[in-house]
Amino acid sequence: MSPSSTVAAVATDSDVVSCALAPRHESVRTAREFTKLTLNRWQLTDLFDDIALVASELVTNALRHALGPAAAQAPAQRTSCWGRRGAQDPINQQLDASHTPSALIRLSLVRRSPQVVCAVSDPSTSGPVAREADFIAESGRGLHLVDSFSQSWGWHPVAAGKVVWALFDLSGGEG
Repeated sequence: MSPSSTVAAVATDSDVVSCALAPRHESVRTAREFTKLTLNRWQLTDLFDDIALVASELVTNALRHALGPAAAQAPAQRTSCWGRRGAQDPINQQLDASHTPSALIRLSLVRRSPQVVCAVSDPSTSGPVAREADFIAESGRGLHLVDSFSQSWGWHPVAAGKVVWALFDLSGGEG
């Protein structure tokens, strides 16, 4: 992750990590990088392709539908990723701890054997709606991909918007 894209905080549970994302299209890349680092740490690299694809789709949906077109023009902001991190962690080496994030989207990964949950929260109270797949269109297939690559998915309202989650089975993925 680039030095301008992350800020750390410490969590007490190494099986629950979170990354607050700035309302910028570049946050999709940050989400994939955060997912890769987390799955490497958990020794679940076999699950990277599926979980990173779903994380990318959920973050893209949050940017596109929850924050709207203004997200692309928002001024550059830092994002905040946290979990249990050691001093040698590549994320911690790139942090500006004096920055307090005010991101609107949060990617969370939770490992509870035999499953991993990928969840993205955003400020919109409108639930995701899968459209009929148009294989010619450039967009509109995201939730179909989420459905295809995860064991199950859903969404729930929360105090400040909603969280969309996808569940992955660890069987055969632990490493």
